[in-house]
Amino acid sequence: MARRRRSKGLTLTELLVLIVVLALVVGFLVPLLSRRRSYATRMVCGSNLSGVGKAMMLYANDYAEELPRAGGRNSVWGQTVDWTASDRRRAYGLQADGSGGAATVGSSFYLLVKYAEVPPKAFLCLSPRPREKGVTEFKLGSYRLRDKKLTLTDLWDFGPNPSRHVSYAYQVVYSPHKLILSAEPNMAIAADRNPWMDAPVAKARGFSVFMPEVSPFNGTSDQARQGNTSRHQGDGQNVVFLDTHVAFEKRPHCGFENDNIYTTWDGHDKVRGKPPKLGSQPAGEKDSLLVNDPPASRK
Repeated sequence: MARRRRSKGLTLTELLVLIVVLALVVGFLVPLLSRRRSYATRMVCGSNLSGVGKAMMLYANDYAEELPRAGGRNSVWGQTVDWTASDRRRAYGLQADGSGGAATVGSSFYLLVKYAEVPPKAFLCLSPRPREKGVTEFKLGSYRLRDKKLTLTDLWDFGPNPSRHVSYAYQVVYSPHKLILSAEPNMAIAADRNPWMDAPVAKARGFSVFMPEVSPFNGTSDQARQGNTSRHQGDGQNVVFLDTHVAFEKRPHCGFENDNIYTTWDGHDKVRGKPPKLGSQPAGEKDSLLVNDPPASRK
């Protein structure tokens, strides 16, 4: 008898083997591609922060070695009075002698737009997956201006709600401790968004979930990761230091002497600390406290 010809289709066993192989390949490639996208995003974000850090140094060279600080000599961290004002005194609500007033963290960043030709887009972490919701590039057409002739360099802040146009956290400069070029070189001065402060469309992370891996806390890796920014898949944060170098730090206690760059401290616990709030100040000249403005209602 002639041999029966074998069917061209796959047997059930062969089909199952193929499915398993494909699943293994997909399981390997998807995380790999995700990591590559994450690395690319980190590099773009880090490049932005590097440019901002270098612009700060150039600014400081022109302003008595002091890094950008909006407001007057003793202004507090608060809402910029009039971001479209015709002069500095009206913008921050200063007294005739230059005292008093308030300014946002964003308005200190905005001095680099106003005086150092840094484009507003440089203050965004443009992560495509996931893109930060509620955050967009600040443009002249973002808000209605009374004077249509105003340019970016005429303004004093990223609009009435800087949180919508700034992804990065900056050192609290509204305190007795000046941020100057001669400060500790390894001091962190700017980084990705602070996880303990509200974002435009997201609430701050609950602080109780954060526990560093080091003694005396001895948290797990997952608990330690909770202290990272919400950007970059929670793997860490890009940080720019006073000597202008930028590093992707896997844990937030990366400041001078293991200082947590996102929390306040009372002189004892630097590694975990406490979550900041509007009005919080650094504990000393070497204490990094990087914060964002809380979201405000659109005006």
